[in-house]
Amino acid sequence: MIEDVRRALRSVVMITVTPFAEDGQVDEPAYREVLARALDAGVPVVTPNGNTSEFYSLDAQECARALELTVREAHGRALVIAGVGHEVRAAARAAVAAAQAGADGVMVHQPVHPFLSAQGWVDYHRAIAEAAPDLPLVCYLRSPHVPVSALARLAEVAPNFVGVKYAVPDPLALGEAVSAIGTDRLTWVCGLAESWAPFFWAAGARGFTSGLANVLPELSLRLWRLLEAGESARAMELWHRLKPFEDLRAVRGSADNVSVVKEALAQLGLCRRAVRPPISELDEPGRQRVAGVLGAVTAAAAR
Repeated sequence: MIEDVRRALRSVVMITVTPFAEDGQVDEPAYREVLARALDAGVPVVTPNGNTSEFYSLDAQECARALELTVREAHGRALVIAGVGHEVRAAARAAVAAAQAGADGVMVHQPVHPFLSAQGWVDYHRAIAEAAPDLPLVCYLRSPHVPVSALARLAEVAPNFVGVKYAVPDPLALGEAVSAIGTDRLTWVCGLAESWAPFFWAAGARGFTSGLANVLPELSLRLWRLLEAGESARAMELWHRLKPFEDLRAVRGSADNVSVVKEALAQLGLCRRAVRPPISELDEPGRQRVAGVLGAVTAAAAR
């Protein structure tokens, strides 16, 4: 399983959205529809309970149900890497539960704590890895203060540590990490979606995570295939078409990251635009901006 996950991460990893019904509960039919649409397009890896899923707004039961629905829908079609996190004991329990639910691996959210040491970061991930030793583990690296030495140490003490979702907007630092640790031991994944994928590719990341894949999975896959084929000029041409969508997600310090994806899905008739605090729905001008960009990106999909 470990090698299967390592290989699969060298592609598009879709972070699922979590649609909400009018009563505020998870809209399971909409969840399945959005997911099935991406699987039909060929998305090879899906991550329920990631940031695009509004992980920190879901309770434990909702996370477990999202994972159950994802495993059922993706069975035989894609690998499932479940998001886990919060305090270390809860994250370890979630990893065990993910293994029991049939997940192919776990993606560990960056620890949320005002004080973070390199050794503490290693200890946090090691505890989760040891709780489910047969389950491949991917760390979600968002802090520039976690040094390469911490990644190397975790690779030494956790055999099931297979990959890094690298979400520090610094291709040079990524390149140094890849050079220091290599690509045989770990798979490096661009954790900043399509916007950064071509630049992280040059530094050694051979896959990327995507929220856009919920909306237009064929375009995310097309970008990856062009990068994989070494067709950099065509990849950058497509990148220029996709970037306006990702730019909308990045405004106000990425406050609209999820809201833009859900707005696009709502305009496509796939789910409601509802999100949970502490994020909020787009205002009317924001919705109009999404409509304009979505129309242009959809036109690109038809080419």
